[in-house]
Amino acid sequence: MPEIAEIIREVGSAYLARYREHILPSHRRALRDLAGCRTEVFGGHLAQCDRCGHQHYSYHSCRNRSCPKCNSGDTERWLVSRRAELLPIPYFHVVFTLPAVLRDLVSRHQRLLYDVLLKAAAEALRTLTADPRYVGGEVGILSVLHTWGRQLLRHPHVHCLVTGGGLATDGTWLPARKGYLVPVQALSKIFRARFMAMARKALPGQTFPEVIWEKEWVTYCKPARQGSRKVLDYLGRYVHRVAITNRRILAVRGGQVTFEYKDSKDQRWKTRTLAAEEFLHRFLQHVMPRGFHKVRCYGLLSPCHRGRLRQLQLLLSKPEPPPKASKEKPGQINDESRKTCPRCYDGVMLIITWIPRTVRGPP
Repeated sequence: MPEIAEIIREVGSAYLARYREHILPSHRRALRDLAGCRTEVFGGHLAQCDRCGHQHYSYHSCRNRSCPKCNSGDTERWLVSRRAELLPIPYFHVVFTLPAVLRDLVSRHQRLLYDVLLKAAAEALRTLTADPRYVGGEVGILSVLHTWGRQLLRHPHVHCLVTGGGLATDGTWLPARKGYLVPVQALSKIFRARFMAMARKALPGQTFPEVIWEKEWVTYCKPARQGSRKVLDYLGRYVHRVAITNRRILAVRGGQVTFEYKDSKDQRWKTRTLAAEEFLHRFLQHVMPRGFHKVRCYGLLSPCHRGRLRQLQLLLSKPEPPPKASKEKPGQINDESRKTCPRCYDGVMLIITWIPRTVRGPP
């Protein structure tokens, strides 16, 4: 099966030579890590079954958060923690999208303007939900930044899971109206004003196009009718997922990459072929700056309110128990130290020696 690592090893050196003066440190590290993932570059270990003596060599993963082969178990662990924080109340799914005219600018100043995008969305929500005409209290917001469209083009937007109610200053719980949180048009205008004010402060010398004030900024706000867990599962796919998985890459040949995507207009799966360097360029646009947090919690879900959140869970109702962990299948790794033997299925693979890392230059 074609992999992104294969594309990097094929055209990575040419890509670095072409964009050397402009490539970001986070992109350079992603190229190095993904090319060496599960190879001798990161070392490995030799495991042996304690029953039948079967031996198996395993190379270590790079653990880069942009790698499609890593972090698969992190999503489920994140979901289990977030499910434990859900209140037994209705939730709303809110999406904030930046206009296309700002996408290039945001791409050039990712660390600053992605931060502004997340904060402006949260402030717009908290401003309107604090109004007694709507909720009148402090809501909880879980925000996840998403930067790509279906063909890997820039499309920065924020998904928010918002509590359908808030906590008043006197400690009473104020539920939102059934199926309604805040007016979307007002939310969009407040979001636009907050984003522009914060963006100008972050980039004082930058000139922003005036057409920004003539366009409606797309904001979506709907009740989570399928349940908060469904929306949470949807958000979880983007927390530890990269712009494209290896499964969607169909072919890599002749300096061309063919991949599949789902067309948003007719919801059909289609294919697209790009030059390998162009494909790599689109992929790297969505690598987060090092240390940047694309998942954030505000209001009742912020770390400083965890104690109050637990009190609300007890006050409103007992939270649903977390789902039971799936049983381990033969050869499946739930815990690296408890991997079952793929030959006899009875023994446990124990690490008996380590394979040191091999120093290798960039792709």
